[in-house]
Amino acid sequence: MSDIIISVKDLKTFFYTNQRCNKAVNGVSFDIKMGKTICIVGESGCGKSVTATSIMQLLPKLSRIEEGEITYYSDKGPVRIDKLPKNSQEMRRLRGSEIAMIFQDPMTALNPVYTVGYQITENLTNHLKIGKKEAKDRAIELLKDMGIPMPEKRFGQYPHQYSGGMRQRAMIAMAMSCNPKVLIADEPTTALDVTIQAQIFELMDKLKKEYNTAIMMITHDMGVVTEMADEVQVMYMGNIVESGTAEEILKSPAHPYTKALLDAIPILGRGKDQVIEPIRGSTPDPYNRPKGCQFGPRCDYFTEECLNMPADTHIDGVHYTKCWHYRKVLNNE
Repeated sequence: MSDIIISVKDLKTFFYTNQRCNKAVNGVSFDIKMGKTICIVGESGCGKSVTATSIMQLLPKLSRIEEGEITYYSDKGPVRIDKLPKNSQEMRRLRGSEIAMIFQDPMTALNPVYTVGYQITENLTNHLKIGKKEAKDRAIELLKDMGIPMPEKRFGQYPHQYSGGMRQRAMIAMAMSCNPKVLIADEPTTALDVTIQAQIFELMDKLKKEYNTAIMMITHDMGVVTEMADEVQVMYMGNIVESGTAEEILKSPAHPYTKALLDAIPILGRGKDQVIEPIRGSTPDPYNRPKGCQFGPRCDYFTEECLNMPADTHIDGVHYTKCWHYRKVLNNE
Protein backbone atom coordinates (compact mmCIF):
# COMPACT_ATOMS: atom_id res chain seq x y z
CA MET A 1 0.00 0.00 0.00
CA SER A 2 2.95 2.37 0.54
CA ASP A 3 3.24 3.24 -3.17
CA ILE A 4 -0.49 3.98 -3.67
CA ILE A 5 -1.23 7.71 -3.75
CA ILE A 6 -4.93 7.59 -4.79
CA SER A 7 -7.26 4.63 -4.31
CA VAL A 8 -10.63 4.50 -6.08
CA LYS A 9 -13.02 1.81 -4.82
CA ASP A 10 -16.40 0.94 -6.36
CA LEU A 11 -16.95 4.51 -7.59
CA LYS A 12 -20.45 5.28 -8.86
CA THR A 13 -21.09 8.73 -10.36
CA PHE A 14 -24.57 9.35 -11.75
CA PHE A 15 -26.05 12.21 -13.80
CA TYR A 16 -29.67 13.26 -13.37
CA THR A 17 -31.53 15.05 -16.18
CA ASN A 18 -35.26 15.26 -16.94
CA GLN A 19 -36.08 12.67 -14.26
CA ARG A 20 -33.69 10.21 -15.89
CA CYS A 21 -30.46 8.78 -14.51
CA ASN A 22 -27.28 8.20 -16.50
CA LYS A 23 -24.95 5.82 -14.62
CA ALA A 24 -21.86 7.38 -16.20
CA VAL A 25 -19.44 5.61 -13.85
CA ASN A 26 -20.87 2.42 -12.40
CA GLY A 27 -18.59 0.62 -9.93
CA VAL A 28 -15.03 1.53 -10.96
CA SER A 29 -12.02 0.52 -8.85
CA PHE A 30 -8.29 1.15 -9.44
CA ASP A 31 -5.17 2.50 -7.73
CA ILE A 32 -2.87 5.31 -8.86
CA LYS A 33 0.72 4.62 -7.77
CA MET A 34 3.60 6.99 -7.17
CA GLY A 35 6.08 7.18 -10.04
CA LYS A 36 3.76 5.17 -12.33
CA THR A 37 1.49 6.02 -15.26
CA ILE A 38 -1.97 4.49 -15.40
CA CYS A 39 -3.86 4.87 -18.70
CA ILE A 40 -7.66 4.84 -18.88
CA VAL A 41 -8.63 3.78 -22.42
CA GLY A 42 -11.97 3.72 -24.22
CA GLU A 43 -14.31 5.39 -26.68
CA SER A 44 -15.97 8.76 -26.10
CA GLY A 45 -18.81 8.53 -23.59
CA CYS A 46 -17.48 5.54 -21.65
CA GLY A 47 -16.90 7.49 -18.40
CA LYS A 48 -13.17 8.30 -18.50
CA SER A 49 -13.45 12.07 -18.02
CA VAL A 50 -16.22 11.68 -15.42
CA THR A 51 -13.89 9.46 -13.39
CA ALA A 52 -11.22 12.18 -13.55
CA THR A 53 -13.61 15.01 -12.59
CA SER A 54 -14.92 12.86 -9.72
CA ILE A 55 -11.38 12.64 -8.33
CA MET A 56 -10.95 16.41 -8.73
CA GLN A 57 -14.43 17.14 -7.28
CA LEU A 58 -15.28 19.19 -10.38
CA LEU A 59 -18.56 17.48 -11.26
CA PRO A 60 -21.44 19.60 -12.64
CA LYS A 61 -24.49 20.37 -10.49
CA LEU A 62 -26.74 17.67 -11.94
CA SER A 63 -24.33 14.88 -11.01
CA ARG A 64 -23.08 13.36 -7.80
CA ILE A 65 -21.00 10.53 -6.38
CA GLU A 66 -23.62 8.00 -5.27
CA GLU A 67 -21.35 5.34 -3.83
CA GLY A 68 -17.72 4.40 -3.47
CA GLU A 69 -14.54 5.85 -2.03
CA ILE A 70 -11.79 8.11 -3.37
CA THR A 71 -8.88 8.19 -0.93
CA TYR A 72 -5.85 10.42 -1.35
CA TYR A 73 -2.82 9.38 0.73
CA SER A 74 -1.19 12.73 1.55
CA ASP A 75 1.87 13.35 3.73
CA LYS A 76 -0.50 14.22 6.58
CA GLY A 77 -2.52 11.02 6.26
CA PRO A 78 -5.44 9.64 4.19
CA VAL A 79 -7.98 12.15 2.83
CA ARG A 80 -11.42 10.99 1.68
CA ILE A 81 -11.88 13.20 -1.39
CA ASP A 82 -15.43 11.92 -1.97
CA LYS A 83 -16.42 13.33 1.45
CA LEU A 84 -14.94 16.82 0.86
CA PRO A 85 -17.30 19.60 -0.32
CA LYS A 86 -16.39 20.81 -3.83
CA ASN A 87 -15.44 24.33 -2.73
CA SER A 88 -14.00 23.49 0.68
CA GLN A 89 -10.67 25.01 1.67
CA GLU A 90 -9.07 21.55 1.86
CA MET A 91 -10.22 20.60 -1.65
CA ARG A 92 -9.07 23.94 -3.09
CA ARG A 93 -5.69 23.43 -1.42
CA LEU A 94 -5.28 20.00 -3.04
CA ARG A 95 -6.37 21.12 -6.53
CA GLY A 96 -3.52 22.53 -8.56
CA SER A 97 -0.82 21.89 -5.96
CA GLU A 98 -0.91 18.19 -5.02
CA ILE A 99 -3.44 16.96 -7.60
CA ALA A 100 -3.43 18.77 -10.95
CA MET A 101 -5.39 18.20 -14.13
CA ILE A 102 -4.77 18.88 -17.81
CA PHE A 103 -8.23 19.43 -19.31
CA GLN A 104 -9.25 18.16 -22.73
CA ASP A 105 -10.51 21.51 -24.07
CA PRO A 106 -8.21 24.41 -23.12
CA MET A 107 -10.52 26.99 -24.72
CA THR A 108 -13.15 26.37 -22.04
CA ALA A 109 -10.64 25.60 -19.25
CA LEU A 110 -8.68 28.86 -19.61
CA ASN A 111 -10.37 32.09 -18.49
CA PRO A 112 -10.80 34.36 -21.56
CA VAL A 113 -10.63 37.65 -19.60
CA TYR A 114 -7.22 37.03 -17.98
CA THR A 115 -3.84 36.72 -19.65
CA VAL A 116 -2.29 33.27 -19.81
CA GLY A 117 0.65 34.52 -17.74
CA TYR A 118 -1.66 35.79 -14.99
CA GLN A 119 -3.47 32.43 -14.82
CA ILE A 120 -0.21 30.48 -14.45
CA THR A 121 1.29 32.89 -11.87
CA GLU A 122 -1.98 32.87 -9.87
CA ASN A 123 -1.58 29.12 -9.38
CA LEU A 124 2.07 29.55 -8.35
CA THR A 125 1.50 32.40 -5.88
CA ASN A 126 -1.52 30.68 -4.28
CA HIS A 127 0.10 27.30 -3.72
CA LEU A 128 3.85 27.92 -3.48
CA LYS A 129 3.65 31.27 -1.68
CA ILE A 130 6.32 32.90 -3.86
CA GLY A 131 6.65 36.52 -4.99
CA LYS A 132 5.23 37.90 -8.24
CA LYS A 133 8.67 38.33 -9.87
CA GLU A 134 9.70 34.74 -9.10
CA ALA A 135 6.29 33.45 -10.24
CA LYS A 136 6.57 35.37 -13.53
CA ASP A 137 10.07 33.99 -14.21
CA ARG A 138 8.83 30.46 -13.45
CA ALA A 139 5.78 30.90 -15.73
CA ILE A 140 7.92 32.14 -18.63
CA GLU A 141 10.29 29.19 -18.12
CA LEU A 142 7.33 26.79 -18.21
CA LEU A 143 6.00 28.32 -21.44
CA LYS A 144 9.49 27.99 -22.93
CA ASP A 145 9.68 24.33 -21.83
CA MET A 146 6.38 23.70 -23.63
CA GLY A 147 7.86 24.90 -26.92
CA ILE A 148 5.89 28.17 -27.06
CA PRO A 149 7.87 30.74 -29.10
CA MET A 150 8.61 34.19 -27.61
CA PRO A 151 7.42 33.19 -24.10
CA GLU A 152 8.07 36.69 -22.67
CA LYS A 153 5.59 38.15 -25.18
CA ARG A 154 3.11 35.28 -24.91
CA PHE A 155 3.07 35.69 -21.10
CA GLY A 156 1.03 38.90 -21.49
CA GLN A 157 -1.38 37.60 -24.15
CA TYR A 158 -4.94 36.28 -23.78
CA PRO A 159 -6.10 32.73 -24.65
CA HIS A 160 -7.81 33.90 -27.89
CA GLN A 161 -4.42 35.14 -29.13
CA TYR A 162 -3.00 31.62 -28.88
CA SER A 163 -3.49 28.89 -31.47
CA GLY A 164 -5.28 25.69 -30.41
CA GLY A 165 -2.04 23.80 -29.89
CA MET A 166 -0.47 26.67 -27.95
CA ARG A 167 -3.50 26.89 -25.65
CA GLN A 168 -3.13 23.18 -24.91
CA ARG A 169 0.57 23.65 -24.11
CA ALA A 170 -0.25 26.60 -21.82
CA MET A 171 -2.82 24.40 -20.05
CA ILE A 172 -0.15 21.72 -19.55
CA ALA A 173 2.30 24.35 -18.25
CA MET A 174 -0.28 25.46 -15.67
CA ALA A 175 -0.95 21.89 -14.52
CA MET A 176 2.77 21.09 -14.18
CA SER A 177 3.70 24.42 -12.55
CA CYS A 178 3.63 23.25 -8.91
CA ASN A 179 5.19 19.81 -9.59
CA PRO A 180 2.05 17.99 -8.36
CA LYS A 181 2.15 14.55 -6.73
CA VAL A 182 -0.67 13.39 -9.02
CA LEU A 183 -1.15 14.62 -12.59
CA ILE A 184 -4.45 13.76 -14.30
CA ALA A 185 -4.12 14.24 -18.06
CA ASP A 186 -7.39 14.14 -20.05
CA GLU A 187 -6.35 13.68 -23.69
CA PRO A 188 -3.38 16.05 -23.12
CA THR A 189 -2.04 16.02 -26.69
CA THR A 190 -5.29 16.12 -28.71
CA ALA A 191 -4.53 19.35 -30.61
CA LEU A 192 -0.76 18.89 -30.89
CA ASP A 193 1.41 17.64 -33.73
CA VAL A 194 3.57 14.56 -33.19
CA THR A 195 6.78 16.54 -32.53
CA ILE A 196 5.18 18.54 -29.69
CA GLN A 197 3.44 15.36 -28.45
CA ALA A 198 6.81 13.69 -28.02
CA GLN A 199 8.12 16.80 -26.24
CA ILE A 200 5.15 16.83 -23.82
CA PHE A 201 5.52 13.12 -23.08
CA GLU A 202 9.21 13.67 -22.40
CA LEU A 203 8.37 16.46 -19.92
CA MET A 204 5.76 14.31 -18.19
CA ASP A 205 8.23 11.44 -17.99
CA LYS A 206 10.80 13.83 -16.48
CA LEU A 207 8.26 14.96 -13.89
CA LYS A 208 7.54 11.32 -13.06
CA LYS A 209 11.21 10.41 -12.65
CA GLU A 210 12.43 13.54 -10.83
CA TYR A 211 9.49 14.07 -8.47
CA ASN A 212 8.03 10.52 -8.34
CA THR A 213 4.78 11.97 -9.72
CA ALA A 214 1.85 9.63 -10.32
CA ILE A 215 0.17 10.14 -13.70
CA MET A 216 -3.36 9.16 -14.68
CA MET A 217 -3.74 9.56 -18.43
CA ILE A 218 -7.01 9.41 -20.33
CA THR A 219 -6.61 8.59 -24.00
CA HIS A 220 -8.12 7.00 -27.12
CA ASP A 221 -4.69 6.46 -28.65
CA MET A 222 -3.22 2.99 -28.12
CA GLY A 223 0.10 4.41 -29.38
CA VAL A 224 0.16 6.67 -26.31
CA VAL A 225 -0.53 3.61 -24.15
CA THR A 226 2.45 1.81 -25.68
CA GLU A 227 4.68 4.84 -25.09
CA MET A 228 3.61 5.93 -21.61
CA ALA A 229 1.60 3.34 -19.66
CA ASP A 230 2.72 1.12 -16.80
CA GLU A 231 -0.83 -0.05 -16.11
CA VAL A 232 -3.96 0.07 -18.29
CA GLN A 233 -7.67 0.18 -17.43
CA VAL A 234 -9.99 -0.41 -20.41
CA MET A 235 -13.34 1.29 -19.83
CA TYR A 236 -16.68 0.79 -21.55
CA MET A 237 -20.07 2.28 -20.58
CA GLY A 238 -19.03 3.15 -17.05
CA ASN A 239 -17.34 -0.17 -16.27
CA ILE A 240 -13.71 -1.28 -16.33
CA VAL A 241 -13.89 -4.33 -18.60
CA GLU A 242 -10.18 -5.21 -18.50
CA SER A 243 -7.18 -4.17 -16.43
CA GLY A 244 -3.53 -5.12 -16.18
CA THR A 245 -0.03 -4.03 -17.07
CA ALA A 246 0.52 -2.41 -20.46
CA GLU A 247 2.34 -5.53 -21.67
CA GLU A 248 -0.50 -7.86 -20.58
CA ILE A 249 -3.18 -5.72 -22.23
CA LEU A 250 -1.33 -5.04 -25.49
CA LYS A 251 0.07 -8.54 -26.04
CA SER A 252 -2.77 -10.66 -24.61
CA PRO A 253 -6.11 -8.80 -24.75
CA ALA A 254 -8.75 -10.88 -22.97
CA HIS A 255 -11.89 -8.83 -23.59
CA PRO A 256 -13.53 -8.50 -27.04
CA TYR A 257 -13.65 -4.71 -26.65
CA THR A 258 -9.91 -4.43 -25.95
CA LYS A 259 -9.20 -6.71 -28.90
CA ALA A 260 -11.51 -4.59 -31.10
CA LEU A 261 -9.72 -1.38 -30.04
CA LEU A 262 -6.35 -2.88 -30.99
CA ASP A 263 -7.66 -4.26 -34.30
CA ALA A 264 -8.99 -0.80 -35.24
CA ILE A 265 -5.58 0.90 -35.34
CA PRO A 266 -2.97 0.66 -38.12
CA ILE A 267 0.43 -0.80 -37.25
CA LEU A 268 3.53 0.94 -38.55
CA GLY A 269 5.55 -1.17 -40.96
CA ARG A 270 2.80 -3.52 -42.12
CA GLY A 271 2.12 -1.56 -45.29
CA LYS A 272 -1.08 -0.67 -47.10
CA ASP A 273 -2.33 -4.27 -47.29
CA GLN A 274 -2.99 -4.57 -43.55
CA VAL A 275 -6.65 -5.04 -42.59
CA ILE A 276 -8.02 -2.46 -40.15
CA GLU A 277 -11.27 -3.64 -38.56
CA PRO A 278 -13.63 -0.89 -37.32
CA ILE A 279 -15.71 -1.66 -34.23
CA ARG A 280 -19.20 -2.28 -35.54
CA GLY A 281 -22.16 -0.37 -34.20
CA SER A 282 -21.92 2.46 -31.68
CA THR A 283 -22.09 2.91 -27.92
CA PRO A 284 -25.67 2.35 -26.67
CA ASP A 285 -27.97 5.04 -25.30
CA PRO A 286 -26.87 5.54 -21.66
CA TYR A 287 -30.54 5.91 -20.67
CA ASN A 288 -31.51 2.66 -22.40
CA ARG A 289 -28.69 0.25 -21.70
CA PRO A 290 -28.56 -3.36 -22.90
CA LYS A 291 -29.06 -6.12 -20.37
CA GLY A 292 -25.95 -7.79 -18.93
CA CYS A 293 -22.62 -7.14 -20.65
CA GLN A 294 -22.78 -3.63 -22.10
CA PHE A 295 -20.61 -4.58 -25.09
CA GLY A 296 -22.92 -7.49 -25.98
CA PRO A 297 -24.78 -5.88 -28.95
CA ARG A 298 -21.44 -5.13 -30.69
CA CYS A 299 -19.61 -8.33 -29.76
CA ASP A 300 -18.75 -11.25 -32.06
CA TYR A 301 -18.62 -13.62 -29.05
CA PHE A 302 -22.12 -12.76 -27.75
CA THR A 303 -24.22 -15.66 -26.37
CA GLU A 304 -27.26 -15.91 -24.11
CA GLU A 305 -24.88 -16.19 -21.14
CA CYS A 306 -23.81 -12.58 -21.78
CA LEU A 307 -27.27 -11.34 -20.73
CA ASN A 308 -25.88 -11.61 -17.19
CA MET A 309 -23.09 -9.19 -16.25
CA PRO A 310 -19.84 -11.18 -15.84
CA ALA A 311 -17.75 -10.75 -12.69
CA ASP A 312 -14.05 -9.90 -12.64
CA THR A 313 -11.99 -12.90 -13.74
CA HIS A 314 -8.31 -13.20 -12.82
CA ILE A 315 -6.15 -14.29 -15.74
CA ASP A 316 -2.54 -13.87 -14.64
CA GLY A 317 -0.46 -11.45 -12.57
CA VAL A 318 -2.56 -8.28 -12.24
CA HIS A 319 -4.53 -9.06 -15.41
CA TYR A 320 -8.33 -9.11 -14.91
CA THR A 321 -11.26 -9.07 -17.32
CA LYS A 322 -15.07 -9.00 -17.31
CA CYS A 323 -15.99 -11.52 -19.99
CA TRP A 324 -17.62 -14.97 -20.09
CA HIS A 325 -15.64 -15.91 -23.22
CA TYR A 326 -12.19 -14.56 -22.36
CA ARG A 327 -10.49 -17.89 -23.21
CA LYS A 328 -11.78 -17.67 -26.80
CA VAL A 329 -10.55 -14.09 -27.04
CA LEU A 330 -7.11 -15.02 -25.68
CA ASN A 331 -6.85 -17.93 -28.10
CA ASN A 332 -8.16 -15.76 -30.98
CA GLU A 333 -10.86 -18.33 -31.77
